[in-house]
Amino acid sequence: MTLWLIQANQKRRRLIDPSFHPRFYVQGPEARLRRLAGMLAARARADCALTEKVNLWDGQALRVLEVTVHHPTEFAALGRFVRRADAAFTLYNSDLMLAPLYGWEKRVFPLARVEVETGERTEPSRQGSAVVDAVGAIECRDDEWAIDYELPPLRTLQLRLEGLARIDPKHGRRGAVQVEYDGEQQVLDDADEPVAAGFERLLRAHDPDLIVTEWGDSTLLPALMGQARRRGFDLSLNRDRRPVERSRSRSYMSYGRMLFKESAITLAGRLHVDLRNSFIAHQCELDGLWELARITKLPVQYAARTTTGTGISHMQMELAYRDGTLIPAQKAEPESPKHPDALLRADRGGLVFPPRLGFFENVAELDFASEYPNIMARFNVSPETVNCPCCPEAPRVPELGYRVCRRRRGITSRVVERLIEKRGEFKRRLGAAGSPTSYKLRRAALKWLLVCCFGYTGYKNARFGKIEAHEAINALAREKLLVAKETAERQGYRVLHALVDSLYVERPRATRPAYERLAQEIARLTGLPIDLEAVYRYVVFLPSKQHAEIPAPNRFFAVSEKGELKIRGLECRRHDTPPFIARMQQDVLEILAEARDFNSYGAKLEEARRVFERSLDRLSGGSLNVEELVISKRLTRAPEAYRKDTAAAIVARQLDRSGVKLRPGETIEYIITDADSKFPDDRFRAFTLWEAWRGYDVRQYQQALRDAFKPFEHFAPRAGSFAGG
Repeated sequence: MTLWLIQANQKRRRLIDPSFHPRFYVQGPEARLRRLAGMLAARARADCALTEKVNLWDGQALRVLEVTVHHPTEFAALGRFVRRADAAFTLYNSDLMLAPLYGWEKRVFPLARVEVETGERTEPSRQGSAVVDAVGAIECRDDEWAIDYELPPLRTLQLRLEGLARIDPKHGRRGAVQVEYDGEQQVLDDADEPVAAGFERLLRAHDPDLIVTEWGDSTLLPALMGQARRRGFDLSLNRDRRPVERSRSRSYMSYGRMLFKESAITLAGRLHVDLRNSFIAHQCELDGLWELARITKLPVQYAARTTTGTGISHMQMELAYRDGTLIPAQKAEPESPKHPDALLRADRGGLVFPPRLGFFENVAELDFASEYPNIMARFNVSPETVNCPCCPEAPRVPELGYRVCRRRRGITSRVVERLIEKRGEFKRRLGAAGSPTSYKLRRAALKWLLVCCFGYTGYKNARFGKIEAHEAINALAREKLLVAKETAERQGYRVLHALVDSLYVERPRATRPAYERLAQEIARLTGLPIDLEAVYRYVVFLPSKQHAEIPAPNRFFAVSEKGELKIRGLECRRHDTPPFIARMQQDVLEILAEARDFNSYGAKLEEARRVFERSLDRLSGGSLNVEELVISKRLTRAPEAYRKDTAAAIVARQLDRSGVKLRPGETIEYIITDADSKFPDDRFRAFTLWEAWRGYDVRQYQQALRDAFKPFEHFAPRAGSFAGG
């Protein structure tokens, strides 16, 4: 196993740990296991011994063959060999990633402070043999659950392309390469020297530990490496000169949506984080990524590009590993047979009470804090604890009648318990004066882990998944929301809206302390923590766009006592909205946030209307910068597979003809040029093919602007109007 360390003297050092011998386990008839052990011993590739390990699903001991692999590089290959040798074998721990497995065994994790004893060791190499620095012993001097921790002093280099950052350079965006280091910026182009040569010069001069890019995985680094090869040299991207690893891109379907996963360029001896190919770095910046890598023990570059659900899965696996519990190589717990009536009761999500349409003053929002994770932690709901074989008399889950184990603490319950505790501590410290901004970003990273932990209980490929656990959590959540609603109504509050884990209530002249007392009573009755998230001066619950009389559960805007906005379902919250329209809507909302009641809302609306009208005038001039009008759409299929001339189809075909190879799930950007044209290519234009196009469709963009302003007028004060329904 190769380790990279930053020493106290700032020296960067590469070490080899020869003591790491990963293990996997094989279950099957004992005679066959003994034959398998003989086969592996004859090849001198592994040591084998019969032992007992705990089965995840019933907690009982299983007799298995422990296979200790001599060389970590052969770990995956030996697992495949065993699987082919006898189809009757069941494998455990055989498909684990080596880096996290090393961390579990040595009790270390990425970015941790460690103490290492080193020596020299002769290792085989391509040239014969070489003396390398080897780990004699390694001890962690850090704690992944610490709130305050010291990060390594990473030297950082940033790399991006000039121009609109949201546009994928693969689609034809051109511009000079910008490199930033220690606050100084340098622009590289081919005028003075090849861009790749300039970048190599900077790599050697600054020797960064971390390279942060925008579109580095898909475009920048591949282009730089390609230019370097054509010029006859290699970039020093890896510190040990091994070939740079690049994974393949792929399109895939998830929860009914077509998505695209970009290829990934991962480095050795350095870290590469592509902000455009990292959900967690995009949402929580680098502070959130560091927190995620420490908690999950996933390699930083892998953690940056994988889902937070994968992080939860690895936390579960580490806990199982420490317990001596066998980790299934794949999901092996099918859904239990159900009567159709039982299936209808079980196959339901969270509870929603549609909102009352209208303008409401002095409204409180009560939120169950991390409700689904807290249900798992407080009621011990975990895939292996639901309908366990050891507790036939255990209490039943409401509606479903499922049992929850009282003897064993669930793995998922224990994982989320620690996450909830740490996230809560971040929240408490954020209330103190002078708390660092990193707390907010780290707390957000933990939030995304907690969000995924519920979904993974029902995910079809989750090795710790079980649909009955997913259903039990939903059933408990529905019961708790009903208790909250009934408690509020008993105390004279009117429930305006309830959405899965939150409640919007109002009562004439109710004070903040009164709302807090309501939250305390609900917490006492439900056994779950519930917070008074905010008291709003007003909330406007809006109907659906299609039907003015039908409420939309997640379409509203609200202004808190402090003037802070909460926005759901409006255009400024959508990623495909043109920036000009989103900015108009945001400007209007900030004006309306100054209103304190229904009457002052009307006065502020007149001021907001002037902002809207100025925006209409700017559009009508026809000279607005087209970057302000870019619309983004995700492709649901390949360009040639579209049958109708939708905007996405037309633009995808334009890009395809220009040589851009698009995959389903990728995002494209375009401008509406003439929506009513008889010629499809004249209706929309790919942004990167805009060049000297004659103009944009003023009428269409003005209509989109009117649609974005319409929600604010829906319940505006007028003669004979009323505040709320």
